[in-house]
Amino acid sequence: MNSILRKVSTITDKGQTTIPKSIRDALGVGYGGRIAFSVDAQNRVYVERDDADGDDPVLDGFLDLLAKDMAARPDRAFAEIPPALRTRMAALTAGVEIDLNAPIEGEVEL
Repeated sequence: MNSILRKVSTITDKGQTTIPKSIRDALGVGYGGRIAFSVDAQNRVYVERDDADGDDPVLDGFLDLLAKDMAARPDRAFAEIPPALRTRMAALTAGVEIDLNAPIEGEVEL
Protein backbone atom coordinates (compact mmCIF):
# COMPACT_ATOMS: atom_id res chain seq x y z
CA MET A 1 0.00 0.00 0.00
CA ASN A 2 1.38 3.38 -1.00
CA SER A 3 -0.11 5.87 1.45
CA ILE A 4 1.06 9.22 2.79
CA LEU A 5 -0.26 8.60 6.29
CA ARG A 6 -1.37 5.35 7.92
CA LYS A 7 -2.65 4.92 11.46
CA VAL A 8 -4.34 1.98 13.16
CA SER A 9 -7.43 2.28 15.37
CA THR A 10 -9.17 -0.42 17.39
CA ILE A 11 -12.90 -1.06 17.10
CA THR A 12 -14.74 -1.34 20.43
CA ASP A 13 -17.38 -3.93 21.27
CA LYS A 14 -19.99 -1.29 20.40
CA GLY A 15 -18.53 -0.90 16.91
CA GLN A 16 -16.96 2.48 17.71
CA THR A 17 -13.46 3.67 16.99
CA THR A 18 -11.43 6.82 17.47
CA ILE A 19 -10.13 8.55 14.37
CA PRO A 20 -6.47 9.27 15.20
CA LYS A 21 -5.66 12.96 15.61
CA SER A 22 -3.16 12.96 12.75
CA ILE A 23 -5.87 11.61 10.42
CA ARG A 24 -8.44 14.16 11.66
CA ASP A 25 -5.88 16.92 11.15
CA ALA A 26 -5.07 15.68 7.65
CA LEU A 27 -8.78 15.66 6.78
CA GLY A 28 -9.34 19.02 8.43
CA VAL A 29 -12.13 17.81 10.70
CA GLY A 30 -12.64 18.39 14.39
CA TYR A 31 -15.41 18.09 16.94
CA GLY A 32 -18.75 18.14 15.17
CA GLY A 33 -17.10 17.52 11.81
CA ARG A 34 -18.44 14.88 9.48
CA ILE A 35 -16.62 12.09 7.70
CA ALA A 36 -17.81 9.65 5.06
CA PHE A 37 -16.75 6.02 4.69
CA SER A 38 -16.72 4.33 1.28
CA VAL A 39 -15.91 0.71 0.38
CA ASP A 40 -14.77 -0.23 -3.12
CA ALA A 41 -15.07 -3.56 -4.96
CA GLN A 42 -11.78 -4.79 -3.45
CA ASN A 43 -13.07 -4.13 0.11
CA ARG A 44 -10.79 -1.13 0.55
CA VAL A 45 -12.23 1.52 2.83
CA TYR A 46 -11.80 5.21 2.17
CA VAL A 47 -12.43 7.93 4.71
CA GLU A 48 -12.98 11.50 3.59
CA ARG A 49 -14.34 14.72 4.99
CA ASP A 50 -18.04 15.15 4.28
CA ASP A 51 -18.81 18.77 3.55
CA ALA A 52 -22.37 18.09 2.42
CA ASP A 53 -24.90 20.29 4.14
CA GLY A 54 -27.50 17.61 4.66
CA ASP A 55 -30.59 18.27 6.70
CA ASP A 56 -30.80 16.64 10.09
CA PRO A 57 -34.48 15.87 10.66
CA VAL A 58 -34.04 15.39 14.40
CA LEU A 59 -32.13 18.63 14.90
CA ASP A 60 -34.41 20.52 12.51
CA GLY A 61 -37.47 19.24 14.39
CA PHE A 62 -36.01 20.20 17.76
CA LEU A 63 -35.05 23.69 16.59
CA ASP A 64 -38.52 24.16 15.12
CA LEU A 65 -40.10 23.10 18.42
CA LEU A 66 -37.80 25.45 20.33
CA ALA A 67 -38.58 28.37 18.00
CA LYS A 68 -42.33 27.79 18.35
CA ASP A 69 -42.06 27.60 22.13
CA MET A 70 -40.02 30.81 22.29
CA ALA A 71 -42.54 32.57 20.04
CA ALA A 72 -45.49 31.35 22.12
CA ARG A 73 -43.86 32.19 25.47
CA PRO A 74 -41.25 34.92 24.92
CA ASP A 75 -41.31 35.80 28.62
CA ARG A 76 -39.98 32.32 29.48
CA ALA A 77 -37.23 32.20 26.86
CA PHE A 78 -34.73 33.88 29.15
CA ALA A 79 -36.41 33.26 32.51
CA GLU A 80 -33.57 31.08 33.79
CA ILE A 81 -30.85 33.61 32.93
CA PRO A 82 -29.92 35.65 36.01
CA PRO A 83 -30.93 39.34 35.76
CA ALA A 84 -27.32 40.56 36.07
CA LEU A 85 -26.30 38.40 33.10
CA ARG A 86 -29.29 39.62 31.06
CA THR A 87 -28.26 43.22 31.79
CA ARG A 88 -24.67 42.47 30.73
CA MET A 89 -25.88 40.76 27.53
CA ALA A 90 -28.07 43.74 26.68
CA ALA A 91 -25.16 46.15 27.27
CA LEU A 92 -22.82 44.12 25.08
CA THR A 93 -25.28 43.94 22.19
CA ALA A 94 -26.73 47.46 22.43
CA GLY A 95 -26.75 49.11 19.02
CA VAL A 96 -25.62 45.97 17.21
CA GLU A 97 -27.58 45.30 14.05
CA ILE A 98 -28.08 41.65 13.17
CA ASP A 99 -29.07 40.20 9.81
CA LEU A 100 -30.11 36.61 10.52
CA ASN A 101 -30.05 35.86 6.79
CA ALA A 102 -26.50 37.11 6.21
CA PRO A 103 -23.97 34.38 5.38
CA ILE A 104 -21.38 33.54 8.02
CA GLU A 105 -17.92 34.53 6.87
CA GLY A 106 -14.80 32.60 7.75
CA GLU A 107 -14.49 29.20 9.37
CA VAL A 108 -17.04 28.05 11.92
CA GLU A 109 -16.13 25.48 14.54
CA LEU A 110 -18.53 23.79 16.91
